[in-house]
Amino acid sequence: MDAVYIPRLLKLSNQTETVDFQEYLPGLETLTPVQGSLRVTHHGNYLEVVGRAEAIVTLACDRCLQNYNHRLQMDASELIWLEEPDELPEGEPLEKELSVDELVETLPPRGYFSPSTWIYEQLCLQLPQRQLCDPTCPGIDLADTETKSLKPVDRRWASLEALRGNLLN
Repeated sequence: MDAVYIPRLLKLSNQTETVDFQEYLPGLETLTPVQGSLRVTHHGNYLEVVGRAEAIVTLACDRCLQNYNHRLQMDASELIWLEEPDELPEGEPLEKELSVDELVETLPPRGYFSPSTWIYEQLCLQLPQRQLCDPTCPGIDLADTETKSLKPVDRRWASLEALRGNLLN
């Protein structure tokens, strides 16, 4: 997707650009192309961005470590303020204290808005923090791993295995 030049939005009807897309986004590994639509409207001192998208991603279950497919869906809107970035005087630290009111997305009024970056960020926010293939997933079967681990693979572990056997009895 091409970046949207913000001043060009003012020349469009309703100062709105709508983009329908179906493509793979760099940095987001999906089985299917990300498809959806995005509407960017210029409101003078801010942009209103409304979008929806969906794709299928492959995730690894946190319990059993098996891969599974997950439908990723996004239906989001955001206001992005248009203001020139603050110039840091020379010698000032790069870190700056911010108040809660200053925690908003801003773009320069004569800059560009990147739809693919915005969609990527919104889809990443929709990835589940707890990745489970099934809510009732039992996890890794420890019975199989315990029987395999009873035979020492390396003779240097034999004494530790004997101690473990004494503790379990």
